[in-house]
Amino acid sequence: MTTGRALKLSWVPGQFAVCRFPAAAPLPDWAGKGPFSSVTRTADELSIVCAAANVPKEEKARTHWACLKIEGPFSFSEVGILASVIGPLAEKGVPIFAISTFDTDYVLVGEDYTGATLQALQDAGHTLP
Repeated sequence: MTTGRALKLSWVPGQFAVCRFPAAAPLPDWAGKGPFSSVTRTADELSIVCAAANVPKEEKARTHWACLKIEGPFSFSEVGILASVIGPLAEKGVPIFAISTFDTDYVLVGEDYTGATLQALQDAGHTLP
């Protein structure tokens, strides 16, 4: 079953950064601080998403991301939740960085795309405050 329902989304306050490190790099102390952060380690890389203000200036980071929370929680049996949000964004040419947690999904968009993001999601029937 694919969701066709309107979803409620909210902006996570702050500006965010996406950082990439070698797979074996130690986890920096600043990585998990702030209201929202995500750390993912694979055999290929260590990716960190956190408040842009937490990233030391000497680190290479892609900054100026805004973060949307898809208000959950959602059951693992529900399908199409993330697709119903990123589909309209893709149609409008909005690049995204998606993160999933146990209860919900988050979508980061470049700050330059927040207006297009709002319009695309409202046109798709979703609500944002």
